[in-house]
Amino acid sequence: MILASAREHGIVFSAEEHNIVSGLGSAVAEVLAEAGAGTPLFRIGIEDQYAILGPPTHLYRHYGLDGEGVAAKVRGALGKTG
Repeated sequence: MILASAREHGIVFSAEEHNIVSGLGSAVAEVLAEAGAGTPLFRIGIEDQYAILGPPTHLYRHYGLDGEGVAAKVRGALGKTG
């Protein structure tokens, strides 16, 4: 499914609500790399850093993982590839 989506759309995004290291995005990257897909992958999540504590809604907004933040990151990535 990952490879079919990469072929169809020419770009892949992964979004997760935790550190991007060793998460869903890493697994997707492995699939793309092992297949030699050469498809751009943009991982959305918390960069490799110590996280702050707080209510989930505040944390999502702080790290850009709320709806507006994810949409802005996708728009930014699409601007870089277009």
